[in-house]
Amino acid sequence: MLRRTLFTVAAVMVAFMLICGCIGTTGPETEKQQLRIATTTSLDDTRLLNHLSTIFEEQYNAEVLVVSAGTGIALEYGQRGDVDVLMVHDRAREDVFLADGYGINRRVFAYNYFVLVGPESDPAGVKGMKPEEAFATIREKGMAGESGVAFISRGDASGTHAKEKAIWKGAGFDYATEIQGSGDWYLEAGKGMGETLTMSNEKQAYVLSDIGTYLAYKGDLDLVTLVDEGDILLNVYCAMQINPAKYPDISSEIAKDWVNFMITDEVQEEIASFGVAQYGQPLFYAAQNDWEKIGVPQTEVKDPIP
Repeated sequence: MLRRTLFTVAAVMVAFMLICGCIGTTGPETEKQQLRIATTTSLDDTRLLNHLSTIFEEQYNAEVLVVSAGTGIALEYGQRGDVDVLMVHDRAREDVFLADGYGINRRVFAYNYFVLVGPESDPAGVKGMKPEEAFATIREKGMAGESGVAFISRGDASGTHAKEKAIWKGAGFDYATEIQGSGDWYLEAGKGMGETLTMSNEKQAYVLSDIGTYLAYKGDLDLVTLVDEGDILLNVYCAMQINPAKYPDISSEIAKDWVNFMITDEVQEEIASFGVAQYGQPLFYAAQNDWEKIGVPQTEVKDPIP
């Protein structure tokens, strides 16, 4: 009888200690999983990633660690296996990254548009022009030394910087020989989008920005939207896993969970509504039902990773 009583008391004490956390366990129900994400600055500057990370952490008992940088630097983190997931917006470099075996399971989760913003006085007179025409006009007047005409570039190998180069090319200019270093009118910030907008505001210069970051910073800026139409301004965001075959130590399961999470109906609704109450429009558009509009295969938008 005494033996049974002692056993019962011991069992109750052990159960109590487990409930109180006095005895550690290694099961997934108590141990938080860490997920490391390298993201483009716009997803961080707008606070969208912070908003979604909070939801994910609760659902998956996870801790999301984020490093924010331009797409070029984010891709370098992925190439070194320093992160589990990439969230970027430069399709050409994404395709190379995937082809080289660094990434797998790319999924498109959102899009928005780039805009050319600048001082309300618009010293180059580019308001309403096509993007390529506006860029060419800014260069022409900047090179001529017209008062108040300046352009500030991200200059950081980001997705925005890549888009800027594409617009210069579309306007008929070679970036390396005819734009970069061509005069005092063209400045390189070497910073993220938010900081570049702030610098452009201080200098009352033109700058290319994603609409989401511009809206998030608009309250502190004197800059206005001058060019916002043109197919070249489309800006598509994706998430992808780092390839565990190349880096076996990465957290591949929680990375897969994150990519699948981004294309769920719940998260797509969160993306579609994010910013509407504060800014009167979304900072990003959900990709799920617009895959044809943005020119990506339906599988990249809707199919979960098995």
